[in-house]
Formats: sequence, C-alpha cells, structure tokens
Amino acid sequence: MGDRYNIHSQLEHLQSKYIGTGHADTTKFEWLVNQHRDSFASYMGHFDLLNFFAISENEAKARVRFNLMEKMLQPCGPPPEKPED
Repeated sequence: MGDRYNIHSQLEHLQSKYIGTGHADTTKFEWLVNQHRDSFASYMGHFDLLNFFAISENEAKARVRFNLMEKMLQPCGPPPEKPED
C-alpha cells in the first residue's frame, strides 16, 4: 500500500512541475495543444531540423521559423465549446 501512495505522490509532483505531463482534469484538446507546441519549439530549437524544413519547403529559415511561431498560437484550431453546468 505504501508503494502505491508513493508512486501516486511522485506522479502528482511531476504533473505540478511540468505542464506537458497533464493532470487528472486535462482534456484531450489541451493535451494535443501541448504536444504540438512542444514539437514546434523543438523544431525551432534544433538548427538542423530548421534547415531541413527550409530546404524541403524552399523557403528562407526566417520564414520557416515565423510560420512555426504562428502555428503555436492555435495549433489545433479554436478550443471546443465547454458545456455549461
């Protein structure tokens, strides 16, 4: 029983420390938005990936970086309507 409580408290600690790990009330939409934003940030942070995208799209690196930044605003479209209680 003690191990189960310890694992649960570790999970809660990770979820409070890192946004991308979610929590019990995280919706599917919020989780997908976090995943997309993390991916775009990784693409911009890795210079070789940015070069690859620029060459494959035949665009300047600055334009590719700008497009990735714009996609981070609403990567999965507008949020779904929340039901009123």
